[in-house]
Amino acid sequence: MTDIELVELAKKAMENAYVPYSKFKVGAALLDKNGDVHLGCNIENAAYGATNCAERTALFSAVAKGIKEFEKIAVVASSGDYASPCGICRQVLFEFMPDGKVILDSNEKGMKVFTARELLPFGFSSADLK
Repeated sequence: MTDIELVELAKKAMENAYVPYSKFKVGAALLDKNGDVHLGCNIENAAYGATNCAERTALFSAVAKGIKEFEKIAVVASSGDYASPCGICRQVLFEFMPDGKVILDSNEKGMKVFTARELLPFGFSSADLK
């Protein structure tokens, strides 16, 4: 699957965002090693700590299905500009796909691609516990 196709799926996922407080929609499309795509959107809550980001929604949905190996994720926002993953999402992405691609899209500026490791250069993983 191309990066452009993955971005388009992230845009579709963004339509399902539940954002009554911020009005800032985010969508994510996560490609696993089997070629399947898992979608996520941000889901807000009046208790802000219970809010979940699009990236983690996609990843946690895949893990709940037993999938734990991923190639890349596309992230888009309703603002039309880049929406870089937050610190918590960076750590979660690093745990499952440290060298996987993180594709950020801007309507006007195009795509930027990073690895999860580039976004979190000193990330912590289970390998550090040994």
